[in-house]
Amino acid sequence: MDGQNYSMTLYNTSVTSMLRMRWDRQHCMWPARMVTRRHGQRDTAQILLLRGAKYLSDKNGVTPLDLCVQGGYGETCEVLIQYHPRLFQTIIQMTQNEDLRENMLRQVLEHLSQQSESQYLKILTSLAEVATTNGHKLLSLSSNYDAQMKSLLRIVRIFCHVFRIGPSSPSNGIDLGYNGNKTPRSQVFKPLELLWHSLDEWLVLIATELMKNKKDSTDIASILLKQKGQDQDGTSIPPFEPPGPGSYENLSTGTGESKPDAFGGKQEASADCQDVISMTANRLSAVIQAFYMCCSCQMPPGMTSPRFIEFVCKHDEVLKCFVNRNPKIIFDHFHFLLECPELMSRFMHIIKAQPFKDRCEWFYEHLHSGQPDSDMVHRPVNENDILLVHRDSIFRSSCEVVSKANCAKLKQGIAVRFHGEEGMGQGVVREWFDILSNEIVNPDYALFTQSADGTTFQPNSNSYVNPDHLNYFRFAGQILGLALNHRQLVNIYFTRSFYKHILGIPVNYQDVASIDPEYAKNLQWILDNDISDLGLELTFSVETDVFGAMEEVPLKPGGGSILVTQNNKAEYVQLVTELRMTRAIQPQINAFLQGFHMFIPPSLIQLFDEYELELLLSGMPEIDVSDWIRNTEYTSGYEREDPVIQWFWEVVEDITPEERVLLLQFVTGSSRVPHGGFANIMGGSGLQNFTIAAVPYTPNLLPTSSTCINMLKLPEYPSKEILKDRLLVALHCGSYGYTMA
Repeated sequence: MDGQNYSMTLYNTSVTSMLRMRWDRQHCMWPARMVTRRHGQRDTAQILLLRGAKYLSDKNGVTPLDLCVQGGYGETCEVLIQYHPRLFQTIIQMTQNEDLRENMLRQVLEHLSQQSESQYLKILTSLAEVATTNGHKLLSLSSNYDAQMKSLLRIVRIFCHVFRIGPSSPSNGIDLGYNGNKTPRSQVFKPLELLWHSLDEWLVLIATELMKNKKDSTDIASILLKQKGQDQDGTSIPPFEPPGPGSYENLSTGTGESKPDAFGGKQEASADCQDVISMTANRLSAVIQAFYMCCSCQMPPGMTSPRFIEFVCKHDEVLKCFVNRNPKIIFDHFHFLLECPELMSRFMHIIKAQPFKDRCEWFYEHLHSGQPDSDMVHRPVNENDILLVHRDSIFRSSCEVVSKANCAKLKQGIAVRFHGEEGMGQGVVREWFDILSNEIVNPDYALFTQSADGTTFQPNSNSYVNPDHLNYFRFAGQILGLALNHRQLVNIYFTRSFYKHILGIPVNYQDVASIDPEYAKNLQWILDNDISDLGLELTFSVETDVFGAMEEVPLKPGGGSILVTQNNKAEYVQLVTELRMTRAIQPQINAFLQGFHMFIPPSLIQLFDEYELELLLSGMPEIDVSDWIRNTEYTSGYEREDPVIQWFWEVVEDITPEERVLLLQFVTGSSRVPHGGFANIMGGSGLQNFTIAAVPYTPNLLPTSSTCINMLKLPEYPSKEILKDRLLVALHCGSYGYTMA
């Protein structure tokens, strides 16, 4: 007997060694060989277990199951579970182990779930139960936030993945819809309902307490501006416990009535410096993210769950309190905003207020979220995926190969080779983008025209002279989308209005100055003056070029018979602007966006404004401040030696390069300095130096500008500090037209 047991142990040791060898070498194998090895492991394990081999761990405590899961060997795991059913729950519990690679766990559970419908439902129900337990731990303020948050979201990701790939998984959305758990498949979500109920209770409770403290304020967020950790009497806010028996009575509202020993263990934050929002916002937001993931996995792609939309609308004010207190929550947990425009609009003002760098990181995180794991071994480029282009016809040959290429593969990586040359790599890719940047605006293709100041480009309304113009616009959009996807800069700068078109932002009359400064001045004059008795006899129709012939085009139905008056002149100016800047080039814009959105989703690009989009695509232009000072004029009472002017230039020296570019754009309408420097800046009537005009100071008055004449209207501020503060506010709000703050 002893000899037999010893023999079986040796067999098992051999299995352990074999599994470890295969796990370590798996990344070097081609898929076909991987299948062979998986079957070999499964068959070996089957034979050994049939012969009575013991299931033992090695001297380091590593079991055969550990090695199988680490390698993603679902078939071998299936065999082990057949002989040792208790190992099923072991695998489920492994989903909480952050040392195991998530994609390997998914691979194992994928295989196990495909064996039968009952096995599939059992796996999902078990995962839902583990997720619920972890979620409730996360809502317990005594738990470790970071560890519990990662564990919950990891389990939910695996749960949603397995749910989507189940045997004969429906794809029409009927059975997937969150319909009150009426079908066997949706029953697997039932354990999670306890967690969602606790989440809802928490949010209702916080909303109730906020409303109690709201008093006469109309802004619920103002409650959060109270001194952290202190009530009105200066006493510390003690800890409190999450919703549960007796917890409603113990919630601290700043009265100091909570039980000081409501929970034990290490707390996430010191009770004497945090209030209810600070202590719960991150935890609740992580559970909200889990809730969204579970709702989404039941919906067809591209659709947001009605239940989740209703949930966000119900708790709108509390969620806004969360992100006002800690905007990082948006980037960490509120991923649903990127996938649901209806919800995004509720938070857009908060998102746009976040640092550009943070939004860039969020942008690229989600842009690349669906791509293969970065830790997988890099495979050599397939020869069929290389973009082979000709230098002597780079625009046309690139257009042809890109249009035929697989978009998914282009998103993952680009390999370019010039015909007859051996060179490849990132240097060649950068050269390709650089050359194409110049070719896109090559006048021979008639796609783009230069702006009035010669520094930027705008789609050519007469591009139809090129019969392939719309295909080429689509290609131009693809190139800019690819460049942005792969963080490659392009050597091309567009007008502010065209960046607005890419972002879906309406243009305004000031944008007309980039293509027709004189016309923009006329529109400005109409807005600034009373036109009631001038006899202009303008109507809501204008004469414009339509395919090479001048035609009268109505700005709105029946526009030819509607007179422009003092009351409707603003509408007239806006409609004229839209005709000149949008309607005249709408087919070109549409074709460009069709190509651009193949690589950049509209929901992601809207995180930025037109200036930031230019930075993403073309990088930061260099500005010579000394040259700027030499070529600046002063008027309305200012002289170069005046203290306000000296403060102004000191501030320009102090601010960031990004803010200098923003200042230049604020005053001139362009972020680019023309060739030859500031001496060659163009205005509405030709060369026009940067000009600073004096304006009488009143408290809180912001600087303003007249972009048609490159004039900064700078109030006579009493100190450098006030000047800097007001200038930065104007720069960061200028695109919205604010003049007071």
